[in-house]
Amino acid sequence: MKHLAFFLPTLHGGGAEKVVIALANGFIERGIPIDLVLVNSEGEYFNQINSEVNIVDLQQTRALKAVIPLVKYLQSSKPSVLISHMSRANLAAIIAKKLSRVDTSLILVEHNTLSATQSKLFRAKLFPFFMKLLYPQADTIIGVSQAASRDLEKSLNLKAGCIQTIYNPVVDKTLGLMAEQPIQHQWLEIGSPPVFLAVGRLTAQKDFDTAINAFAIVRKKIPSRLMILGEGELRPHIEYLISTLDIAQDVLMPGFVQNPFAYMSKAAAFILSSRWEGLGNVLIEAMACGTPVISTNCPHGPKEILENGKYGQLVPVGDANALAKAMQNVLETPIDCERLIERANYFSVERAITQYLSVIGINEPLKQSTL
Repeated sequence: MKHLAFFLPTLHGGGAEKVVIALANGFIERGIPIDLVLVNSEGEYFNQINSEVNIVDLQQTRALKAVIPLVKYLQSSKPSVLISHMSRANLAAIIAKKLSRVDTSLILVEHNTLSATQSKLFRAKLFPFFMKLLYPQADTIIGVSQAASRDLEKSLNLKAGCIQTIYNPVVDKTLGLMAEQPIQHQWLEIGSPPVFLAVGRLTAQKDFDTAINAFAIVRKKIPSRLMILGEGELRPHIEYLISTLDIAQDVLMPGFVQNPFAYMSKAAAFILSSRWEGLGNVLIEAMACGTPVISTNCPHGPKEILENGKYGQLVPVGDANALAKAMQNVLETPIDCERLIERANYFSVERAITQYLSVIGINEPLKQSTL
């Protein structure tokens, strides 16, 4: 029996972390032993992990500091396959695999668009150089959207078509159940002004500035509200922007929430204002809740999810006026919710797990899936 291991930094709230949990839980339900190896066992998603998943805490502060502990884990546990997620963890995994001299197959999953990723940290600016040097040593590299895979090939000077694409496991039966859960908040009561919802880490990538500026424009024309779910280092900056625009009474930032789907299902529309994405899980989640969506046409996932605007409006990155116009349009245009749900179901946990099983070389599940 194959013994699989996932590796990533932490379980703090984010798309990649939710992907790993969905995959780990799905494999466990198929009778496949799973280790979840973490640089540091901290984060908000621990309560979503199947109790049969074996948690391995390397107790380090950064991925590259976890190389030696990861080497020791590989040598002692000898998993058949190590599936690493996120660039910093991927680099550590390659080095650890080489030092450990074990036969473990290494799969790297890249969740972002490398050419668009920006960071002011010096070590982050060195990532592309080391990725070019080390990524070819992996057995398999997976991108989370077709465009992100092609971007990674180009950025790392890899052969065209060598990176496989598996869309993230986003939708399962629990999402709909969570979406139906009640929320005791006056903003979301029937008859209240429409609420625009945005979800994500408060970082430069998500560009909440554009969403807030667009909302300020819409609010002058239509009584409405904006709710942003998430936490991050830019909270003080975003709160200052909201204050300067004098819209604080109609903008709410409750921080990270365990069940964003209950908010999505009750919002008038969902906004993704990102500068770049690998795929854009939250866009799919909102569609699965039957909520109209608006997204920037950022590199690269949203265009694929929405099929060039077929399932939701796409606007230029950083264009608050275009986003405001789309927000106003979505309030005035009837939406076929069932059509959105049907499209979202394409990005199912079941489909992704089947594809990962194929890559790993497991053809038949050991137990019937309950997903």
